[in-house]
Amino acid sequence: MDLIHLLPDSVANQIAAGEVIQRPASVVKELVENAVDAGARHIDIIAVDAGRTSLQVIDDGKGMSETDARLAFERHATSKITDAADLFALTTKGFRGEALPSIAAVAQVELTTRTDDQDLGTHLLIEASKVNSQEPVACAVGANFIVKNLFFNVPARRKFLKTNQTELSNITTELERIAIVHPDIAFTFTHNGTTLLSLSPSGMKQRISAIFGSRIAERLLNVRVQTDMVSIHGFVGSPESARRRGALQFFFVNNRFMRHPYFHKAVQEAFTQLIPADEQVPYFICFDVPPADIDVNIHPTKTEIKFENEQAIWQILLAAVRESLGRFNAIPTIEFDTEGRPADIPVFIPGSSTHPSVPTVSVDPTFNPFDTTPSSATIPSSGPFPFSRHSALTPSSCTPSQEEKGLWLSVNQEDGGQAVSGDVPAEERLHEILTESLSTDFLASSLFQYRGQFILTAVESGLMFIDQHHAHVRILYDRYLNQLTSKPGVTQGLLFPDVLQLSAKDVATFESIQPDLHALGLDVSFLGGDTVAINGLPAGLEGVDPQRLLLDLLASVAERGILDTEAVQGRLALTLARAAAIPAGQVLSTLEMHDLLSQLFATATPTFTPDGHTIVVILPQENIERMFK
Repeated sequence: MDLIHLLPDSVANQIAAGEVIQRPASVVKELVENAVDAGARHIDIIAVDAGRTSLQVIDDGKGMSETDARLAFERHATSKITDAADLFALTTKGFRGEALPSIAAVAQVELTTRTDDQDLGTHLLIEASKVNSQEPVACAVGANFIVKNLFFNVPARRKFLKTNQTELSNITTELERIAIVHPDIAFTFTHNGTTLLSLSPSGMKQRISAIFGSRIAERLLNVRVQTDMVSIHGFVGSPESARRRGALQFFFVNNRFMRHPYFHKAVQEAFTQLIPADEQVPYFICFDVPPADIDVNIHPTKTEIKFENEQAIWQILLAAVRESLGRFNAIPTIEFDTEGRPADIPVFIPGSSTHPSVPTVSVDPTFNPFDTTPSSATIPSSGPFPFSRHSALTPSSCTPSQEEKGLWLSVNQEDGGQAVSGDVPAEERLHEILTESLSTDFLASSLFQYRGQFILTAVESGLMFIDQHHAHVRILYDRYLNQLTSKPGVTQGLLFPDVLQLSAKDVATFESIQPDLHALGLDVSFLGGDTVAINGLPAGLEGVDPQRLLLDLLASVAERGILDTEAVQGRLALTLARAAAIPAGQVLSTLEMHDLLSQLFATATPTFTPDGHTIVVILPQENIERMFK
């Protein structure tokens, strides 16, 4: 019996549509790119329920004739290329002829379009790839697409759409990628009757400022280089604009957005020693190369691009960014201290009776470099803890209670890659090691700080290392999370509100988590449009940059698409803990180290930070002895 058969066109179209149209943002991307290819100067995007109910894209491009309007919904029908050789001379964003048929296969589509040389346009209705009607209509030049009930005939795909806030964020991201590199085109984006984006024609830097706010635009450095192989232009952020997450990073090639991890490393390489290793700078960099030197036909989304001269362009990009940093003095220069320097040496005049005074050096005859006895003149008076502004560590007894000692038993052990030997489970073996260690009451023993980052103490089984920053993150996370879930946060008002302009994506994220921010003690209010005012911070965060804190919170939530209250609270608490924790490199007194460890091992999970970083490591005594043979 024969088993192989041809799939019906409706089923084949739905399968093919799954590669191109994955969510409402995919529809917006394809329709807006078609409008750009059609020469539009003004594009309006209107969404209802983040595109679930409807998406409308209106442009003033050249439009389509009656025949073209109907043929455009046939698979592989396109005006962009005619043969395979054209794939290596592409100047348009689209070329496959898959977008419109894919949309029509999984939605109800209404198209109204007219060309400049026609008096009447065409009105077309298509549902699940089936043409329901086509008739002449009076309309403006250009195209007006309305896509309703996306995935209405694919319930499984519709069920797996994310929340409205997540889908709206994805739509905004796609619009940003197109609007940045086409600053000469006007865009408006409206969601549920509210205008989120209104962009007038401008330069690229003004467009970046209009989308992401003037704060980011003020910290951008110009990048420009022209070679026979590639032309690179755009902007890169100054070192002061570096962020741990949510950095705005965009690559474009021939006005097409692309992802390119290899080129990303070139930008990061230029900032080596200028920013912390875990931070990244924003960049908006455009590459102009001959179309024959790249291949965009890799993936249906067309964001993966292959370059013929990838390594050479990497070197050019690295040199261009470094030159930009140097030209704008982003690289710190050495400043010599001129205070107390000798005056200019006078010119010797023969026969002159005046001579320059001989420099003298004051010497303390009582100073003995071999005397290690502390002097009252050299020991500063005790003051507040250097991290007391975080209200995290307060003076307490250095002797642990029995309950605190018990909590030390949950500490994790890492022994330099050596697995715990024997048949005893690792957790039980660690329990035994720490039980033996606690018998020496090592909390009362000497504590040492290594390079301002690790606290060291000797235990019965070896040498214990505690990462002070990670330990403080653990303590603060539990405190902030408890504050969020149990009682309203205490707000410390700012003397002057800090005004911040948000991007459209950040506005949507902010609206979804504003109640949680208020519960935490972060007082932020809308001033209208995309502008907010930070009126107060959670008590104990004095000295933290309010704008950076809010942007990190928004980026953290948007990055994972988290919307449920419990998860949002966890992300907020973690971001706040990272911002407020004592940094690596901060010198602590012995009392402060004891207090930090006391609070750490009073937490439920002193072993790891909430995001999985190790806090405590034990180097076993036998490993130390083995090193010395």
